[in-house]
Amino acid sequence: MSAMNKSAEDEGSFSSKVIGIVFIILLLDLLGFTLILPLLPSILDHYAQAGDVTYRSLQSVVDCFREAVGIPMEKKYNTVLFGGLIGSLFSLLQFLSSPVTGALSDRHGRRPLLILTTLGLISSYAVWAVSRSFGMFLLFRVIGGICKGNVSLCTAIVADLPCPKARNRGMAMIGVAFSLGFTVGPLMGAYFAVSSKTTGNVFHETPALLALAFSVADLFFIWLMLPETLPKGIKASPSARGDSWDLLSPLSLFHFTAVTKTKEPPSKERMQKLQVLGLVYFCYLFLFSGLEFTLSFLTHQRFQFTSMQQGKMFFFIGVIMALIQGGYARRIKPGQHIRAVRLAIMMLVPAFILIGLSWNITMLYLGLALYSYAAAIVVPCLSTLVADHGSSNQKGTVMGILRSLGALARALGPVVSSSVYWIAGAQTCFLITSASFVIPLILLSKARTLKEE
Repeated sequence: MSAMNKSAEDEGSFSSKVIGIVFIILLLDLLGFTLILPLLPSILDHYAQAGDVTYRSLQSVVDCFREAVGIPMEKKYNTVLFGGLIGSLFSLLQFLSSPVTGALSDRHGRRPLLILTTLGLISSYAVWAVSRSFGMFLLFRVIGGICKGNVSLCTAIVADLPCPKARNRGMAMIGVAFSLGFTVGPLMGAYFAVSSKTTGNVFHETPALLALAFSVADLFFIWLMLPETLPKGIKASPSARGDSWDLLSPLSLFHFTAVTKTKEPPSKERMQKLQVLGLVYFCYLFLFSGLEFTLSFLTHQRFQFTSMQQGKMFFFIGVIMALIQGGYARRIKPGQHIRAVRLAIMMLVPAFILIGLSWNITMLYLGLALYSYAAAIVVPCLSTLVADHGSSNQKGTVMGILRSLGALARALGPVVSSSVYWIAGAQTCFLITSASFVIPLILLSKARTLKEE
């Protein structure tokens, strides 16, 4: 008995160590990634005024979309749309690369792939630091989109942990890293952009170099501290990874086909539940990211928010999310995750009704508080549920596919939602989308009724 207790204590100690390391890895990664967010309007203005050829060609694409859905020709809206176009490009690249990165980590280990993707990010930030044309800036985003595998790899590392409670705690801490990164990173980016101007440098040079420094620090931290969580004895063989098409075809990804290409495939019931959870994840992020994107339109149009007020709003959201993830989400007991997700999605219905109908700041922020609660719960809990699926040498593939579905949702959601916003109006857009959350709720009920062998 004492030997068993000692083994459990060792496992618990190892899991806690890995969770702490993953938290720092992701925080450094996200601080570098989010530095650019407040700078994007200024970067776009800079290349517009410079008459950059690549910028003008992409501006024509934005103009076609703007005219098609009737968006006013205002600088603020143009910047949001242009930023959305670049964001969709980044998400589409993530959609393509995440399953491949995950599958390769099942074959070669999490640590080597994490080092490789971090090296790719370092090269992308180096390109940003020296970029003097919009073409070079786009190259930085393309390299980053292909190499940004750290999130799916970190979720695979957490999925490798033996204890369900540890996996739940790990997914919640990944959520905390996201909240802190998206709260602190943009503030740092704005501060150092101002300091660059005062020293006479190109305004984005200092933030670019800081992002590069974060990635270099991340690389050294991974190299020195991260243990390999995938033992050699259970690494996937080449035949177990399935065909390349299974990792690239949208239909195969929604069916998690690559997970079945193994000597001992999961039962039909297990696969059905995994597919339903993947569909819930996609539907939730499709609806959520769409309204997240149009929030900037609504606050500018209805309340005349300045960039500083927008920053304060997202800071409010980030702080609430971090508190909920650090306090409540990581303590959700195994078996309670579907219930927690269902409650969180149900809260999004009144959240978006309040935001869509808001006529004062108090009503807006009440809706944002409910929105923040849901955002803090849904993705970590769904990630925990999905992490239970697949064999030990398939966790990278499973989490990579899940990340890919989320990236596809984030690429498509803003396009659809912004079209509805400007064609039908803000209230109609928010009310229709809030009602549409019934779809993931129905799917969740189906997932709960599926029995597993």
